[in-house]
Amino acid sequence: MFSGLLIVLLPLVLGYLVPVRRDAVMVAINRGVSASIYVILLAMGVSLAGLDDLVGQLSRMGGQALTLFGVISAFNLAALWWLSRRLGLDLGEARVVAGAPTSKLAAMAGSLSLVAVVIGGILLGVALGAAFGPAPFAMAETLAEWVLYVLLALIGCQLRNSGMPLKQILLNRHGLFIAVTLAASSLIGGLVAAPLLDLSWNEGLAMASGFGWYSLSGILIGDQLGPLLGGVAFFNDLTRELLAFILIPLVIRRYAPLAIGYGGATSMDFTLPVIQQHGGVACVPIAVVSGFLLSLLSPPLILFLLSL
Repeated sequence: MFSGLLIVLLPLVLGYLVPVRRDAVMVAINRGVSASIYVILLAMGVSLAGLDDLVGQLSRMGGQALTLFGVISAFNLAALWWLSRRLGLDLGEARVVAGAPTSKLAAMAGSLSLVAVVIGGILLGVALGAAFGPAPFAMAETLAEWVLYVLLALIGCQLRNSGMPLKQILLNRHGLFIAVTLAASSLIGGLVAAPLLDLSWNEGLAMASGFGWYSLSGILIGDQLGPLLGGVAFFNDLTRELLAFILIPLVIRRYAPLAIGYGGATSMDFTLPVIQQHGGVACVPIAVVSGFLLSLLSPPLILFLLSL
């Protein structure tokens, strides 16, 4: 258990210790994060291609992912709606942020491209399997693990240089309340979904602990429980992001904590531009803090739960 936690947390911590003072370096780090995600998802697709009865397994994966997503989202939305009523967060007058996506399609384009990468990986895996046998599938899993370590180091560096000191993060009570509510409701949903997916209680909790961080949850779950459940975790978290892009413009003015919190860990990166666009600048520190805390919590929680 502790060795697994160390392997995942060490690159994250090491990356967090690196200060970056040049904009060009941060641009390179951001590009490295994007490239790492695509490589991991491509390798995940190749691994999925190695499953026996591929079509049947993919159909099963889709059904399980939809069940997991539906149960967790029901608890998330109910809990965040309750929190929205309790906090009474006033966003003031909306201020449009330049460069943010102005349509749902533009916002969702990046997420849909990730699905295309996984599908491309499956097709590539089928071709490689036909040509070279099972060897490419094992190589893809190894590649995904090593690229994950690089990704964690780069994300740690992003967190350190996000402009949000730890004191400011810990003192932002709105971001903290949103993160705790999203995490707790997700875990309850995972516990309820576990018997529906024929999983043990700790596996159900682990599947729910990605909090929207699909590249991490997919590879960590897949490494421990197999590529099929890794795919379920990935599509559950990716579908969360897709729904967040639709929900944010509709509810953020009336239920800001729900709109900010539902995206989970992505509220500090992928869904942040949409939050800025429709909620205004007052949402930015809250969203960053919520996403930051969930990003820190997800890796050790997944590994801890899978070790039980």
